[in-house]
Amino acid sequence: MTWWTGLVAGAVLVSAACARPGPPPEPPPPDTPFSWQLPRGLPHPTVPADNPMTTVKVALGRRLFYDTRFSGNGTFACASCHQQAHAFTDGRARAIGSTAQVHSRSAMSLTNVAYNASFGWADPGVRTLEAQIAVPMFNEHPIELGIAGHEAEIVQRFASPADEPWFRAAFPADPRPVSLANIVRAIAAFERTLVSADSPFDRYLYRDDRTAISDDAVRGMKLFFSERVGCSGCHAGFKLSGPVTFTSAPAPVLRFTNTGLYDLDGKGAYPPDDHGLMDKTRSAADMGRFRAPTLRNIALTGPYMHDGSVPSLDGVIAHYAAGGKGPLKSPELKHFTLSPSETGDLVAFLESLTDPVFVSNPAFADPRRPK
Repeated sequence: MTWWTGLVAGAVLVSAACARPGPPPEPPPPDTPFSWQLPRGLPHPTVPADNPMTTVKVALGRRLFYDTRFSGNGTFACASCHQQAHAFTDGRARAIGSTAQVHSRSAMSLTNVAYNASFGWADPGVRTLEAQIAVPMFNEHPIELGIAGHEAEIVQRFASPADEPWFRAAFPADPRPVSLANIVRAIAAFERTLVSADSPFDRYLYRDDRTAISDDAVRGMKLFFSERVGCSGCHAGFKLSGPVTFTSAPAPVLRFTNTGLYDLDGKGAYPPDDHGLMDKTRSAADMGRFRAPTLRNIALTGPYMHDGSVPSLDGVIAHYAAGGKGPLKSPELKHFTLSPSETGDLVAFLESLTDPVFVSNPAFADPRRPK
């Protein structure tokens, strides 16, 4: 066989292989009511009446959460900034969008996000997951998902034989089920399932397993909840966070705190690219105020603070022990002293909030990832 006939033969074989039909598209699961499997200690999340939970909608949302077609340039997904191994953050100090623009803030964890009373670091107007998803979709300063101007194109990407059955199953009453609104609803439904409550601390607190956390962590827990250190003043309740909401809960009162991270001018100024709540309210009193995030899985979500400016848990503790900076810091911040061993105890407690099941649960992983 000459080199030419060999090349032709190889081309024929490749052509024949390419012509073979691939596997049929994966069908959606049956459309059945979603059953919450909530661990002890967690209440029932609030679900909007216009976006009820179903198994097929959650499954569709999981697919869409990991799908890069849900971005203007087709390179970025929700999961690009919210990675399971990092408790659905990205391990960066500041988030980077689909066009490589750097955000002024770090990506927040989606741990137990269904219970948030508000969303984002400092936006009192965003009160549902559906509204939150619209922020990275259309934000242009900086661009995140970069959807603005590409809406029709993105919808068309999902109007395919492989995708349409999923949308029809998830939204059977909608005559046009493939839409941006339904993409958002499905992703929100999936994100509501991201429940974490199987950390050593949970086993210690809710299941009476007194061996679940170390003696160091027990001492750290007592420090965390003590008046002397006062961490639980801002990080309270089952989420160890600011205000939460759930079914039958009273209307939450939102809270934003100035942690004294900056004082650039002696008057409490924060960097010009992010003034916190003040950028929304335009009130000088709100300079540097941010929402207290959950501390669940905190050991996996560094670097820390709204802008990732503190690299370690030890550094965060040192900042709060020093009492923060500036005249605008919230009155809850007070100087306290810890010995090196007490700092180690407090870090041990924070590490006991890591839920290994949550960050390895296949139900939360990319469904297209090889098993």
